[in-house]
Amino acid sequence: MAKTRTAALIAVAAGVLAAGLPVLSAEAAVGDGTPADSNISFVGRWNKTNPSAYVPYWAGAYLRVGFTGRTVKLRQRNTIQLWASIDGGAFTSFTGSGTINLTPTALAAGNHTLIVSYRQVAGSYTGDAVFQGLILESGAGTFTPPARPKLVEFVGDSITAGATSSQLAVTDYAFKVGERLGYNHTQIAIGGMCLAETTDGCWAQETRYWMSSGGQAGTDQWDFSRYTADGVVINLGTNDKSHGVSATAFQATYTTFLTRIRARFPNAKLFAMRTFIGRYAAETEAAVRARNAAGDANVFYVDTTGWLPSGGLSDSVHPNDAGHQAITDRLAPVLSARLTTTPDPTTPAPTTAPTTPAPTTPAGGACAVTYRKTGDWGTGAQFDVTLSNTSTVPVNGWTLTWSLPGSQRITQSWNATVTQSGAAATAVNAAWNAVIPAAGSTSFGFVTDSPLTGGTAFALNGSPCTATT
Repeated sequence: MAKTRTAALIAVAAGVLAAGLPVLSAEAAVGDGTPADSNISFVGRWNKTNPSAYVPYWAGAYLRVGFTGRTVKLRQRNTIQLWASIDGGAFTSFTGSGTINLTPTALAAGNHTLIVSYRQVAGSYTGDAVFQGLILESGAGTFTPPARPKLVEFVGDSITAGATSSQLAVTDYAFKVGERLGYNHTQIAIGGMCLAETTDGCWAQETRYWMSSGGQAGTDQWDFSRYTADGVVINLGTNDKSHGVSATAFQATYTTFLTRIRARFPNAKLFAMRTFIGRYAAETEAAVRARNAAGDANVFYVDTTGWLPSGGLSDSVHPNDAGHQAITDRLAPVLSARLTTTPDPTTPAPTTAPTTPAPTTPAGGACAVTYRKTGDWGTGAQFDVTLSNTSTVPVNGWTLTWSLPGSQRITQSWNATVTQSGAAATAVNAAWNAVIPAAGSTSFGFVTDSPLTGGTAFALNGSPCTATT
């Protein structure tokens, strides 16, 4: 994987502060289109030290705003490449400096929305990513765009930064998933990044994720109070292998990384993705299970096996546009399902080993299953399963078996370990949901490679269950 650097980003930011740009009042009028206009939403990590010139950090940072009138232009300083979308349309590339006209063909009069994302300053690219304001028609102004209900942070390397895709961060799976779900989204990613610090100097998220820009060690730390993530999606490990990180060290670092992110975002759902080429897959899943065993039920392993279609890579590692689209189609329903449910309670790890009661099995018919398809994208589907104990005694340790329709294959799961042999599927409890109280229930979910419905022959610990499908 090509190694990229963002030292140039830091130099640009320093230049912004030292360039003698006109300093506007931090109390700019609402609706005037200046950087300090409160109608403009700046998503991601931005340097706002100079109120007349905001600088985006990391990949995929963007601004959202509503505006009136028929035209909109950007005030830029020096040459920059950026992408803009108006009224939810396709992103269009613009390159230039000074005034950049985003509407060479005037729009219809009325209200409009705008998203602008600057090309990340990294590697050999040193564009001047400095937002100095909007230029609108006489009498026009800005307004607050429709609110987005959640924010998802995507953490990774060049794959998550969009390297080799046609529009970089904008055509990356992270940006596309966020836009599909209607959520705010960030991409904390730089090409060539590892998870773990290495002796040969691989830039690592274990230290740089906490920084504003991810630049050289010792740069300013990000103020995590500036936004709160509802979900954090991590795709790391592709580079660590070539830098000699052992499986044991990788797993330990990943577990610590998840623990530290949990401390920053106590209520977020955390998703650890299998790297698309399968590096450290077992260690990534083990790190998730370690956090689950510590009482954190809101950390999930996302098995990406089979997600990339034939021809979905631009080289041996990086997805092309078709690959990023395929990932988006699989990841979006997974995040949607998990982020629209109430977080499971997180309990501290026990300080002493608990006493484990003997396993129990309900009498025949003393269990019920609700088996629902909650997402369907044509080539696959998502299912949620609720398992109810209708007996008068608790179930301690459970295994649910059932038959899948046709040749359907389960590709990933959460809140249970799900396996299959032919059409026979088996779900085994996780550490935190092993006990189902009398008259209680638990749930798990999974994704399949086809939208077929019709699971049959459900049994809990060998005892048949009634089912609603």
